[in-house]
Amino acid sequence: MGQIVGIIGGSGIGDEIENMLKSAKKVKVETPFGPPSGEILMGCFGSKTIAFINRHGTGHKFSPSTVPYAANIYALKKIGVTTVISSCACGSLQEEIRPKELIVVDQIIDKTVKRQNTFFDEVGAAHCELAQPYCGRLRKAILDVADKVQMKVHHAGTYVCMEGPAFSTRAESLMHKSWGADLIGMTAMPEAKLAREAQMCFALVAMASDYDCWRDVQKSKDKHQLLAEIIGNLNAATTNAISLIKTVLETDGLLCSDDCQCRKSLDLALWTKLEIIDPKFNEMLDILRK
Repeated sequence: MGQIVGIIGGSGIGDEIENMLKSAKKVKVETPFGPPSGEILMGCFGSKTIAFINRHGTGHKFSPSTVPYAANIYALKKIGVTTVISSCACGSLQEEIRPKELIVVDQIIDKTVKRQNTFFDEVGAAHCELAQPYCGRLRKAILDVADKVQMKVHHAGTYVCMEGPAFSTRAESLMHKSWGADLIGMTAMPEAKLAREAQMCFALVAMASDYDCWRDVQKSKDKHQLLAEIIGNLNAATTNAISLIKTVLETDGLLCSDDCQCRKSLDLALWTKLEIIDPKFNEMLDILRK
């Protein structure tokens, strides 16, 4: 089968991924954390096997707070994925990051409070290192081909993940900007935390759709015109993200290496002694530790 690369994104990316794949099929995966957002689309792209999951489900069923993040990450790991490229829309908090542009995120601030952010609540105490929440090796593989896409790709950025589903107040937006953050969104966490617990190499390509609300809006445009502009920006950014992801997948060689620290993240993280962990979790632990 070769290397299996997981991709997480929305419907727009999923439709294009399906068109790219050969021998595409949908796979239903059961997990201890309930059903994932939907069936996983699997197929071949060159020498790689691709496994795509639509984060929000068919018809955008799940809001950012109700996406089954743990089930999604676990389902990908269960079928053999060790490398994941995630994509998500976001607002820009910096003038130099313009709508339609892409950002290969390197840092994140997690403000979510309602989501399952670990696989280990019932298992024991697991404390994964997260100083660098995204895989440096995988980020480099993406950035190495960034100049081959038409749109500007920013090589780093700090993403604030808020709970939602309402957008920021202007005071919140200005606060996030004052922190030195670059992006604001609702879906990047807890994916990165769960991927680290699953010993996956994980990277995030963020798609800027607007300037959030810290920036004064154009008074000549009403709310419907502004919304139409944001949707247009998002569609363009999605096209750019697909181009970047496709270019990465076309590269020779592995995107993930078992020598990467991401693939060893549980070695010292599980503090609970294995002999006192309930045996009913053995299968789950075996999958996460592969």
